[in-house]
Amino acid sequence: MEWRDTGILLATRRHGETSLILDVFTPTHGRHAGIVRGGTSRKMAPHLQPGAQLDLRWRARLEDHIGAFTFEPQRSRAANALGDRLALAGLNAVVALLRFCLPERVPHGALYTLSEQLLDLLGQPDLWPLAYLRWEQALLEEMGFALDLTVCAVTGRTEGLVYVSPKSGRAVTAEGAGNWIHHLLPLPPVLLGQGSSEDAEIAEALVTTGYFMEHRLAPQMGDKPLPEARARLLDRIRARAKA
Repeated sequence: MEWRDTGILLATRRHGETSLILDVFTPTHGRHAGIVRGGTSRKMAPHLQPGAQLDLRWRARLEDHIGAFTFEPQRSRAANALGDRLALAGLNAVVALLRFCLPERVPHGALYTLSEQLLDLLGQPDLWPLAYLRWEQALLEEMGFALDLTVCAVTGRTEGLVYVSPKSGRAVTAEGAGNWIHHLLPLPPVLLGQGSSEDAEIAEALVTTGYFMEHRLAPQMGDKPLPEARARLLDRIRARAKA
């Protein structure tokens, strides 16, 4: 068995004395693992950092074997992240959530494209937090937990949407909230594609998407807690908003 694909490196772990097992996300073959012989060497190791873009070739005797990777580096994203605490937190959150959510060997082509585009924005701090929020919305949708923010679940109105129902993931107006107002989640304009997309508002929006990740997505992953990297990213966005 053999295939070739591009991929985003999500993580590595040691295998024996000199090899690494790579966990990568590819457009055609989904999240996939494989061994890189000599991956700990001085020649290879600098190219095998989380977020790196790799040209991959995978070989195995049988399809269900872990197989072996050979690779050529396409681009490293670590340089854009190491000098910026927000970018580093963002990179770590993206790769951690992809590992958390994605089953092995199941293609998610649209999500792959969005993930690649998002990581390529790491060097643009004015654009990145909003792009991350959009990516997180897309991640929820890809995993089957899309938010419906087009119309009020109670009144049917399309204007004045200010809350999200934690049960249905649907938008609600102030009028429709009624006595349930204290049980609803905030719906800042940025989640609707409106407003100025300031960091404070993006952080508020991530509280809402985070609720559905924690209470809807995580239970489907065996009730594992969300990666701490996401919470650290939210802290960095809040800190920048206060700066």
